[in-house]
Amino acid sequence: MAPPNATDASVASELPGEPPLASQSTKAQTSPPPESHQSIWLRRAAIISFWAVAVLLGLPVWWTTTAIYRAELPLQDMTDWAEGKVCKPVFPLRIAIEAPASTQDTAQLVRLTQHAIDDLNDFSAHHLRLMPAEPAYAANMSQEVVVDGTTIRSDDKDTVLVIRLIQVETGGTPRARLQKYSPTLDVYYSAAQLPTQSANSSPLASFIAQELQTIFAEEQAQLAYVLAAQPGTQAARVASLSPEKHAELDRHSTKVLKYAPTYHLTFSLFSPSYAPSAWNIEAALQTYLAPLLESFSSISNFTVDTQVQLYATFSPSIHAPEYEETTKAWTLRKEDLSGFVNAAEWPLSPSIGEGPTVNFIVYVPAPSQSPLLVKESAGNSWLVPQWGGVHILNLPSGSSPDALTIDDLAPAMHTFSDQLTSLFGLSQVPSSLPLRISTLERVRAASLIFSASSTLGALAQVYQKMPSIPVPDNVAQSVGSTIKHLHQACNHLRDGRFQSALDHARLAEVEAEKAFFERSMVGQVYFPDEHKVAVYLPLLGPVAVPLVMAALKELKGAIATLRKR
Repeated sequence: MAPPNATDASVASELPGEPPLASQSTKAQTSPPPESHQSIWLRRAAIISFWAVAVLLGLPVWWTTTAIYRAELPLQDMTDWAEGKVCKPVFPLRIAIEAPASTQDTAQLVRLTQHAIDDLNDFSAHHLRLMPAEPAYAANMSQEVVVDGTTIRSDDKDTVLVIRLIQVETGGTPRARLQKYSPTLDVYYSAAQLPTQSANSSPLASFIAQELQTIFAEEQAQLAYVLAAQPGTQAARVASLSPEKHAELDRHSTKVLKYAPTYHLTFSLFSPSYAPSAWNIEAALQTYLAPLLESFSSISNFTVDTQVQLYATFSPSIHAPEYEETTKAWTLRKEDLSGFVNAAEWPLSPSIGEGPTVNFIVYVPAPSQSPLLVKESAGNSWLVPQWGGVHILNLPSGSSPDALTIDDLAPAMHTFSDQLTSLFGLSQVPSSLPLRISTLERVRAASLIFSASSTLGALAQVYQKMPSIPVPDNVAQSVGSTIKHLHQACNHLRDGRFQSALDHARLAEVEAEKAFFERSMVGQVYFPDEHKVAVYLPLLGPVAVPLVMAALKELKGAIATLRKR
């Protein structure tokens, strides 16, 4: 029998409402002691210190090291230039009149001719301003003359055309002759045709005005074409162009090379055999092309190199030449001319020189395929728009010289001269080469002003629509330089200093392109925000999760404590 005390204890432990002794002992061992206020505040201080380091130190360091620097740009000025609100180009052409008659008669003729020109002109942005040529002008000195109440200062380089009045006794008068290699118009008249001081009109003045209108008609059309394509151009200031003339200028613009300060000219000799293996190209260039390149020096610079390629085969993409009995010649089809140049094997690198490369090819066919002509036109040369030109040099029958002389190359050089003027946008009229080149200066100046202005507008849009791209200080400097040169170019146009206007317009175009294609900007244009999230999330996630969870836990505990109180 068990001891009474043990039985009583067992019975007592099993009384209703009382837990077993073993459960009380286990609970007493597993329950943590209550946390002191000191440990609670210590834990909270640790969490707050981590958050303080992250917010007060880590966030500023991250913001500073990843901030995108954006220099301030004159966005309103840039937009105004792009919209054509700042510069309204005008082209006042100064024309001097040399006359052997008295000063009073010349001044009266100038006034009457000026009125006649103004009546004929319907293009207010392009106007001719006549002035009498004084002896100071003939000595290449500056002068000031008053035309219709306006004082105009002129010197030799700013005078576009000189009209020489030559009194004659025989032949039909008045008549005119434009010098081919000089900006001079010779006008022949009789003494009776000079206007008197009281005359309100003069047949001689009307004749000169009509001649000037004819000489500068092509220039007016080209400038009107350029101005009409620009935003903000007033219709009243632009001469109307017929659909035929507009289409002609459109075709002309597709052939012209894009303007560049420097062009690289490559002259290549290709032969399908071992001969000719040499050519006197240096002497030929010096004789035929150097004067033309010198004339273009005020617009662009040129570098030249030459090369010879033997055993040059046709491109496999074209049909082989066919022999025609009627013409006794080998012919190429017109549709094969675009693939005549074997770009895969002929060494015509487009990046040989500093600027855009213009290729001129002399191809000497084999004696068995000579003469070689174009089937449709029976010609032996053609122009490749915005690229260069090709000339097939058919040597005399049966000849295959080892070297080509200057006389052999003369036809090719004449062809290349014409092709070069077409590629640079030189018009075919008037007959005076200096006048055509001066026209090209004005057209180029206007085109460059509009091009630089358009680039500024595009840069302003990029700056506003892409706030995530950096804009360094050199971009702001280039923009400021562009605007400065644009103002100077526009002012020089108004003053009739077209060479100076072209120089500043050229610098403005260079600076605008430099600003728009800044490397540090271009590299960030195609970097979307999703890429940034993909980069930072793996780095910040492991650090942020413990901090956030600990802060939430403490916040939850603090809220529970407040509710109990």
